[in-house]
Amino acid sequence: MKKFNVLAIASILLVISACGIFNSKNKGKGFNLFTVQQDVELGAQVAAEIDADAKTYPLLDSIKYKEVYQYVYNVRDKILNTGEVDFKDDFKWRLRIIHDDSTLNAFCTPGGYIYIYTGILKFLDSEDEFAGVLGHEIAHADLRHSTRQMTKLFGVQVLLDVLAQDKAALKQVTAALIGLKFSRKHESESDARSVKYLCPTDYNAAGGAGFFRKIEAMGGSRVPEFMSTHPNPADRIESFENEKIINGCQGAQTYQTAYTAMVARLPQ
Repeated sequence: MKKFNVLAIASILLVISACGIFNSKNKGKGFNLFTVQQDVELGAQVAAEIDADAKTYPLLDSIKYKEVYQYVYNVRDKILNTGEVDFKDDFKWRLRIIHDDSTLNAFCTPGGYIYIYTGILKFLDSEDEFAGVLGHEIAHADLRHSTRQMTKLFGVQVLLDVLAQDKAALKQVTAALIGLKFSRKHESESDARSVKYLCPTDYNAAGGAGFFRKIEAMGGSRVPEFMSTHPNPADRIESFENEKIINGCQGAQTYQTAYTAMVARLPQ
């Protein structure tokens, strides 16, 4: 019986592996034991866990802050409608804003559930910078970095437990996803994709570099902890600008006035 179970599990993992690797949209995205549908399921479960924990993740009410949500969704739509996002129609791409001014961060779960902290919204100066950051987070999901990285961190069994709705495993994975430290390669890939997403728009396609210019200007003060494992800010600024040149991006709009007006509507 034990031998049968081992063989059965091995067969299942081979099927999962084949589905993940040979999906046409997964070409070039690296080895991943999980299917695109399992990315969607995992993301939905993690999102439900976050949404239910108002103490840890105080989400801005989407009715009370309707104008702010409409603004960020408009930027999201501008990115998705370029035709450059591989999983545009497969993933959710839902946005939620976490009221925490001290956190300079945003993250995206597998399957496209995006969370943005008010801290980073207030830190940025213009819409193209926000679009650059949003494009970077969309890229992490679009390139399926999370399930690739978390397969290495937890192994297959923990993630299968989450998909089977094991509460303890779900809490563990939720916490890990929010603080997930991607590899330098993954960060560089997402930066490049951010430029690619913005390139067909009228935005300055290297808008994401603005975040790193401000980080670099701060020196050692208020630099996010996750930056300690990321490529050097100066290198990332150069990479954004180089990708813009390589792709021949012509957009130059920053929409700074509109962005400032949106930030003014956030809770102070």
